[in-house]
Amino acid sequence: MTLLYIVLATAIGGLASVLLAATLTLGVLGRVVKSLVSLSAGVLLGTSLLHALPEAFESGADPQSLFATLLGGLLFFWLLEKADLYRHMHHHEGDGHHHDHHFDARQAGRGGVAVLVGDGVHNFCDGVLIAAAFLVSPALGVVTAFAVAAHEIPQEAGDYIVLLNAGFSRTRALLFNMLSGVAAVAGGIAGYFLVGPWHTTLPYLLVAASSSFIYVAVADLLPQLQQRLTWRETAAQLIWLAGGLALVAGAKALLHVH
Repeated sequence: MTLLYIVLATAIGGLASVLLAATLTLGVLGRVVKSLVSLSAGVLLGTSLLHALPEAFESGADPQSLFATLLGGLLFFWLLEKADLYRHMHHHEGDGHHHDHHFDARQAGRGGVAVLVGDGVHNFCDGVLIAAAFLVSPALGVVTAFAVAAHEIPQEAGDYIVLLNAGFSRTRALLFNMLSGVAAVAGGIAGYFLVGPWHTTLPYLLVAASSSFIYVAVADLLPQLQQRLTWRETAAQLIWLAGGLALVAGAKALLHVH
């Protein structure tokens, strides 16, 4: 049953976000992505700092080794992003980033393969981390899968917009994104069979998952919110961010994660 839960969770996290992005119009996506970025930042920080890290440190593993794993994870994901293999851009035309008019065409054209490879590696890693969380407890697995889905939705929406602005048809853009989303399911299955027999590694994988979530939130999502905005827009960001934290806290209370 655990493997079935992992497959379902990774499929929802990897594919449902793509389908959601595809069902919305381009104009709606442009407005929704900004709110989802704030919500995702709250969910990722809440999941890592309120769920996964406490679970790892309560396992009895050496704290110094866990902190070293956290540091190594942050540096690892930074290096992956520098190599264009761990990508979290949520850009779209008219988002205030002031890219030139042909920016999206270059991103989806010449860099299309790198984008797909990067998303595939990212989704595969997410699948392994979801599997590790489920192997610790089903409740923690659900929370982790929810966090993955929360940051996948704005990412996939951003990728979808880039491809559409570059001239891709909706069908082709959807197919490309779904192919990268399938990697999450592959990562979940691989994680179940490779990590399962080695239960002593689970606390370290939880820390690795936390380093991934913290890196995405701090290095990508929060900087996108550091724009000069009106007080109403700033208040909206804070509300969505608090909403993400509240969702995580609510999930913890509902699922009795401890």
